[in-house]
Amino acid sequence: MFTGLIEETGEINSLRTETAGRALFVRGEEVTKSLKIGESVAVDGVCLTVTEIKKNIFKVFLSHETLACTNLGKARIGTKVNLERAIAFGDRMGGHLVTGHIDAIGRIVTIRRLSKTFEIEIDIPKDDLRLVVPKGSIAVDGVSMTIASLKNTIIKIVIIPHTAAMTTLGRKKRAQGDKVNLEYDIIGKYVQKLGLTPKVSVPFLRKANEI
Repeated sequence: MFTGLIEETGEINSLRTETAGRALFVRGEEVTKSLKIGESVAVDGVCLTVTEIKKNIFKVFLSHETLACTNLGKARIGTKVNLERAIAFGDRMGGHLVTGHIDAIGRIVTIRRLSKTFEIEIDIPKDDLRLVVPKGSIAVDGVSMTIASLKNTIIKIVIIPHTAAMTTLGRKKRAQGDKVNLEYDIIGKYVQKLGLTPKVSVPFLRKANEI
């Protein structure tokens, strides 16, 4: 389990194709200081198991499913990735509960700079609209973000300078049609699974359900 608060931006050091998938070697100066073999680490929001550590480089394995369902399938040597170690119970939790299990891939359609901050608009799958609400939480490439607005299938998030400096979201480019890993709020997913409806009037939930 993770919080969506990125510890550092790492880099893909090397790749190796294997029969059952692909081995990924990631350079991370900070996370490797206390990382242990067998532990989980989020790489661009994808929960992966550390199988080897050499100095400041750790190895993880990507199955064919992970390669097909996340943007790590397009990762290349030199690609920057967001890194976060798993939650240590007892610590403060500044983000929201993030499992590291990617639900969908979104596509950046607009990047708009506003003085020191900027807005990113992301197109999400239409079938997932019931899992997102304005002012709700979403993990974008593993970064805990608040949904500023929702219009049709487009969500908008606002990136503050600190987030831009500490994560890969500050490097996204609309011209490339960048793809991002999306994980929806786990509470919302359970609510949908159980078919629960609010007993009181909640404007933003009603608005989302009417889309």
